[in-house]
Amino acid sequence: MVLWLLSRLRRALARSLPYGAGVRAGKAAAALIALFLALAGHAAAEPVRIVALGDSLTQGYGLAPEDGFVPQLQAWLAARGAEAEVINAGVSGDTTAGGAARVEWTLAGGADALIVALGGNDMLRGLDPENARENLEKILAAAERAAVPVLLIGIAAPVNYGPDYKDAFDAIWPELAARHGALLVPDFLAPLRAAIAAGADRARLMQPDGIHPSAEGVRLMVEAVGPRVLELLARVE
Repeated sequence: MVLWLLSRLRRALARSLPYGAGVRAGKAAAALIALFLALAGHAAAEPVRIVALGDSLTQGYGLAPEDGFVPQLQAWLAARGAEAEVINAGVSGDTTAGGAARVEWTLAGGADALIVALGGNDMLRGLDPENARENLEKILAAAERAAVPVLLIGIAAPVNYGPDYKDAFDAIWPELAARHGALLVPDFLAPLRAAIAAGADRARLMQPDGIHPSAEGVRLMVEAVGPRVLELLARVE
């Protein structure tokens, strides 16, 4: 429709203006049409870039390259026709402080949407939940300044840290998601716990360290997170 209108404009200009001006106007319209086609083709060829900012769970620790969270999520999205490129910005061992320190240049690399999956290492080290909250707040604020929609993925603290720590830690993600209007997955590892509680073989879903998921475990995580990522894509302008 737009091309048809541009073509009509070119012909109308050529007919209504004096010969020389009409030719020049017609050439200008032709150049405009060419520019439109180039931009339209470029836009169609460029998938949405989703940057996954995380730790070893995002990076794919202990797994073959194709079995990590990012490659499996990429395949899950492609199977559903989503035109998206998932960028692996996971750093093994990273904390929320590390994520806050690198979020600006991570976004500057060209992100249309952001997945934030940090906090596991804060919890494993018993760091103050308030520090994790402040760091995640910085990450979300950076995404807001860049006008990048966010999917925030949390992690649940175990009961052995005590009820006060667990309550303070687990509350971080839903509260920040509500405050910043981010999409939320409350617990990255919830699908694994649910499967194990239902009788699945723990050794099939977890690596020997008992911390990181196996390829099959990642598949369950992707199936749980995938629909939220589709919602994230819908928020990209």
